Amino acid sequence: MKDSAPTTPLTFPCTGCGGPMLFDSEGQNLKCQYCGNVQEIENSLEIPTEHDFDLSDTDDNDINLTDWGFEQQTIHCEKCGGESIIPELETATTCVFCGSPKVLAQVDKTSIRPETIISFRMSLDEALTSFRSWKKKRWFVPNAFKKGELVSHLKGIYIPYWTFDSMTSSSYSAERGDYHYRNETRTRVVDGKTETYTERVRYTVWHWVNGHYDDTFDDILVPASRRYDKGLLKKIGKFDLNQLKEYKPEYLSGFIAERYSVTRQDGWLTASEKIDNSIYGSIKGVIGGDEVRGLTVETNYYNRTYKHLLVPIWNANYIYRGKNFRYMVNGQTGLVSGEAPRSPWKITIFVLFCLIVIAIPLYFYTR
Repeated sequence: MKDSAPTTPLTFPCTGCGGPMLFDSEGQNLKCQYCGNVQEIENSLEIPTEHDFDLSDTDDNDINLTDWGFEQQTIHCEKCGGESIIPELETATTCVFCGSPKVLAQVDKTSIRPETIISFRMSLDEALTSFRSWKKKRWFVPNAFKKGELVSHLKGIYIPYWTFDSMTSSSYSAERGDYHYRNETRTRVVDGKTETYTERVRYTVWHWVNGHYDDTFDDILVPASRRYDKGLLKKIGKFDLNQLKEYKPEYLSGFIAERYSVTRQDGWLTASEKIDNSIYGSIKGVIGGDEVRGLTVETNYYNRTYKHLLVPIWNANYIYRGKNFRYMVNGQTGLVSGEAPRSPWKITIFVLFCLIVIAIPLYFYTR
């Protein structure tokens, strides 16, 4: 497929002038790019649907699960392997993940579509403003980076997520350690003379414990994309799931939706790790004591459900002094997570300052 200029899809034509209507984050509706006409998006969602989940589940061709509400095509980047879903009439000349112009189209109409979505609340201009504020607050970056204007190539993209719910029943056993103290008589040599003194000594008394622990987990969020830096996604903050809306293709107008690359089964493995870590910490709290060792936990999961949803991200990259950096802006809250250049001089000065702060009291102590 030859590279060509992207064409604007007329999936949602304006009833007034026939121009393209794109989703407007400020008005939370469709807005004509030419005459300004707006069209409300009907949202009938009251309670998000939770689907029963079993490890034997597979992605099938049920129209209720796979119909995205518009003719779509899967765009596959041969450079980084990223895949995204866009309207069938739309073409792409750059990859939203790595910026590569080598983008190939292939047909895929079997991916499970989300039933819920968090729409964009931050506009492109607001996302850029958040980034400018973020870079000014960085400590160890060049001053020219803080003050200068950078050309950022932002793409509004909906990233897929899974959420999992589960009730758990756990059995545990461990050793609980309790601190006790006693006075012990000891000897030492001072100026060539042996003297006796008393010292308070701590010791630990261990005893076996076991028990049962039940818990309930709701909306464990798991990214369903493998194409992003996990650190950036983690730092970008949480999403308010109380603002979930019923999925409508209108919300995607003017944006790109990525197809999930993490299956429900793999997503559950990540969610179960989070659940296990939480249970482990909670059980240690229940056991109490001053130390816990040899803790073993066996957990059964039941009443497991899942949801598939899309969350809004402004994904961007910029070039500073010949190097490429990435950052993200949370499309709901405006929180920024990104990479930034480092200033060797500032880092060196900071390290020297720390060494001086440590050396001065050490000098007087040795004197």
